Amino acid sequence: MPILAASKDGERDILFVVDPLEQLKPAKDSSVSMMRELARRGSAIWVCTPDELSWESGSVRAAVRQIDLLAASPSQPAVQGQMGDRPWFVARGAGSRRLVDFCAVLMRKDPPFDAQYLYATHLLGDAARGGARVFNAPDALRDHNEKLAITEFAQFIPPTLVSCDPGEILAFREAQGVIVVKPLDAMGGKDVFRIGAGDPNTNVILETSTSYGTRTVMAQRFVPEIAQGDKRILLIAGEPVPYCLARVPKPGESRGNLAAGGTGRVQALSARDRQIAECLGPVLDQRGLLLVGLDVIGDYLTEINVTSPTCFVEIHQQSGFDVARAFVDALEQRLGG
Repeated sequence: MPILAASKDGERDILFVVDPLEQLKPAKDSSVSMMRELARRGSAIWVCTPDELSWESGSVRAAVRQIDLLAASPSQPAVQGQMGDRPWFVARGAGSRRLVDFCAVLMRKDPPFDAQYLYATHLLGDAARGGARVFNAPDALRDHNEKLAITEFAQFIPPTLVSCDPGEILAFREAQGVIVVKPLDAMGGKDVFRIGAGDPNTNVILETSTSYGTRTVMAQRFVPEIAQGDKRILLIAGEPVPYCLARVPKPGESRGNLAAGGTGRVQALSARDRQIAECLGPVLDQRGLLLVGLDVIGDYLTEINVTSPTCFVEIHQQSGFDVARAFVDALEQRLGG
C-alpha cells in the first residue's frame, strides 16, 4: 500500500475510524450525517477501521481510504451501505498515512468495547500524544465504560448493583422487585434481561449473564417509565441538544433500543433531563468527551454513551434541529477553525 503524505488541503482532511462502511445505514447513521456536514463545508473525508491502525518507529499510521459521498435520494431510502440499489459513497484513493497528518480523527467505532477496541484506544492515545487531534479523547473512552460511568453520578441513577455473584443479584432482585440485568460491554439492548419475582428462568438468566459467576454485570431496578421511552440526550461540547429521542419499546418488550424494534419519538428536554445534562455536561466535556449520549428513563440516568453516540438524523428530521451542524460547529471551534 502506498505511503501517503498530507494532502495540499490537509488542514481539511478528517479521518473517521468506523465499522466497515458496508455495515452502515446511511439513511440514519450519525457518522454519515457528520461526514455529509463536513463535506458540505469543504472537508475531505477519509475512513479506516480500528484494525487498520498500526504503530511503527514512533508513528501511528492507518490504512486509509478517501471517499466522496453521493447525494441521497428521497425516493430511494439508504440501507446497508446503499441508497436503494446505488452505493452511497465512492472511494477515491487509498494508502498508509500518519494520523498526525489529519486535521482531526473521529473515533466512531460501535461497541462491543472488547480487547480490540481497547487496543485501538491505546494506539489512538499514542497518536494524540504525538500531536493528532482525536475525538472523543482515547483515554476518556477507556475511562468511561458506558454502563459503569453512571456510578460517578449516583444521585441521578435508579437503585443499581454491579456484581458477578448470582446470589448477590438474586438478593438485589428480591429487595427491588423487578430488575433489569445487562452486560457492561454491549449496545443496542443486546443480552438485556428483565427479571421479575417468581420468574422461573431467573437462575438460568443469572448463570448465563454472569457466565456462572465469572463475568461482571449491572442490575438496576426496573423503571416502568420505559413505556414512555428510553430517552437519548445528546451533549455537544458539554451543552445539551434541546431535543432528545425517546425510544419507545414495541408491544411486549421492555427495551426501547431502536435495534430491538423500538420506535423513536423526538421531544423537548424535560426539567429533569436538563438538570442531569447540565450537571454532567461540563464535567464530561472537560475530560475530552466532545460528544456524549445520555440515556434517561423517566427521571433516572441509566447509561453514558461515549463510543459512538447516535440519533442525529432522527432528531433533525422530527424537530428541525440540525445536530450534525451543531457538532461540526463545536468540532471546528475546538480545532481553531
